[in-house]
Amino acid sequence: MEHHPFDPENVALSRRDFLRRSGLGFGALGLGLQTLSQGEAAHAIYRNPLAPKKPHFEAKAKQVVHIFLNGGCSHVDTFDPKPELDKYHGKTLPTKHLKTERPTGAAFKSPFTFKQYGESGIPVSELFEKTAAHVDDMCIIRSMHADVPNHEPSLLLMNCGDARLIRPSVGSWVTYGLGTENQNLPGFISMCPNGYPIQESQNWQSGFLPGIFQGTYIDTRHAEPEKLIQYIQNRFTSQKAQRNQLDLLEELNTKHLQARGQDAQLEARIQSFELAYRMQLEATDAFDTSTEPASVLEKYGTGVHARQLLITRKLLEKGVRFIQLWHGEGQPWDNHDDLEKNHGRLAKELDQGLAAFLSDLKERGMLDTTLVLCVGEFGRTPTVELPTPGQNAGRVNGRDHNHYGFTAWMAGGGVKGGTIYGATDDFGFQAIENRVHVHDLHATMLRLLGFDHERFTYRYAGRDFRLTDVHGTVIQDIIA
Repeated sequence: MEHHPFDPENVALSRRDFLRRSGLGFGALGLGLQTLSQGEAAHAIYRNPLAPKKPHFEAKAKQVVHIFLNGGCSHVDTFDPKPELDKYHGKTLPTKHLKTERPTGAAFKSPFTFKQYGESGIPVSELFEKTAAHVDDMCIIRSMHADVPNHEPSLLLMNCGDARLIRPSVGSWVTYGLGTENQNLPGFISMCPNGYPIQESQNWQSGFLPGIFQGTYIDTRHAEPEKLIQYIQNRFTSQKAQRNQLDLLEELNTKHLQARGQDAQLEARIQSFELAYRMQLEATDAFDTSTEPASVLEKYGTGVHARQLLITRKLLEKGVRFIQLWHGEGQPWDNHDDLEKNHGRLAKELDQGLAAFLSDLKERGMLDTTLVLCVGEFGRTPTVELPTPGQNAGRVNGRDHNHYGFTAWMAGGGVKGGTIYGATDDFGFQAIENRVHVHDLHATMLRLLGFDHERFTYRYAGRDFRLTDVHGTVIQDIIA
């Protein structure tokens, strides 16, 4: 039997309870719990897996935003300056040459300049000079490391805690544990303009958790809400008629479910119909940035990244629990060549909107309760990538994948701001001080949200699974 390791008052759900609830449907919630009596409302919340729940202990962080620099942003060009690279530029490193996915050669100095920001004096490169204004609210973890220098397993490790097997994503775990504050919007939203990243929807999968906890994908290339979310408004049928249709469909699905026993796919389908119906109440407003004051639009700037960051602020205000922002389809930060041009362009697309987003959260008193994470699946080498057949087109001006050492930063949500944790070697090739594995990052995120990662489990196939598997150590030094 699946179990949620909370006290009974935290709305624990067994599989039997979960299936019983699915047969009853979400109709009452779609009309708002305020129309129900106190007893009825309590029962409706009990049977709703997305109802807000309490974590193991009190915590500042209530919501999460993960800015995913997919492809692998170079840490030595952004938040981890290495003056030694200037000295050895064009020369062989005096230390061990670590093996990565592709052959690399001499040291490659950063083409970008660094300067210190804030009272903490943390150095940040010119790529993120606007975001750097918030460095006193950020903890820069310079000692991240993963397992392999390949996109697919590293993406799954960062998103799901396992590089090979089907496992629930971080966002699915968080919404499973905390529910969400707004029943008219998905609890977990993943936005990526122009298509999917590598590994596609596996990055926000619910795995063996119930399907209601899977991330909802939004393609933010579109600005109009009705293009962002197809068929969000039914122009042919009134809401009352839709409600009648769903009630009939629910009755038929209930009979179908009862005749076949436990059917997780049917369970998820029933819930998706109900959520789609409820989204008509709030989704249009949440995804419409045109209603924002001109001063706010100017502050965020133009372009898809400014827009999806502004949408994120609106979704947080409406109570969405976990939001993931991808830079674009595929792996845009994967700059094996022309790094100066490509990293420069990508950072410019993000920097102003990200700075405005952090300012907005702080000004509205939301940063304390929102954990903001910015990291890709790995970093990049301090050595230049060498041309190989079919690769780089003869250009020797990029960096290969580097899982040995890279940087992540967090802000808000109980994080100790204005701090640097850990370090890579003199050239940025390998984490050597206070090393932080992806499992440690996940354990710390759960701690900031109020969970003991070792107790936060879900029983599946006779075993209690957790996000961190059998690994993970909370980084106490970065918690305020």
